[in-house]
Amino acid sequence: MRISVQGASFDVGAETANFTAGHSDMGAIVTFTGVVRDNDAGTLDRMEIEHYPGMTEKALTEIAQEAQTRWSLGDVLVIHRHGTLKPGEMIMMVATASRHRKNAFEAAEYLMDYLKSRAPFWKKEFTKDGAEWVDAKDEDETALTRW
Repeated sequence: MRISVQGASFDVGAETANFTAGHSDMGAIVTFTGVVRDNDAGTLDRMEIEHYPGMTEKALTEIAQEAQTRWSLGDVLVIHRHGTLKPGEMIMMVATASRHRKNAFEAAEYLMDYLKSRAPFWKKEFTKDGAEWVDAKDEDETALTRW
């Protein structure tokens, strides 16, 4: 298991190759990469993501361990960036390895739902009209109820 909260960008291909290496006993590798999306008006200049070092890694490790146990995963990778990000930049990556695809897909979705709604990150969007903190969305909270 690897959890990384980092400012630097990452290479999805390299991360996937590294994650996949040595998992010949796993029948499924699922990856998901999140990208900073422009707002509906197309005016997002940047997003700033804050977190508390130590607390964030601990929370992500706990949820990854829960997923690993619940879905019998062989491995888990969670990368989440912080700092200033522009639209189109990668913000996060989740990878799960399991003997069977259903477990790998469900665990990846679970981790993504958690990252979207409960992970201790604070996001502020900057447009030409000013800055605004991103509020939690009801649909993100609802997504967690299925687990």
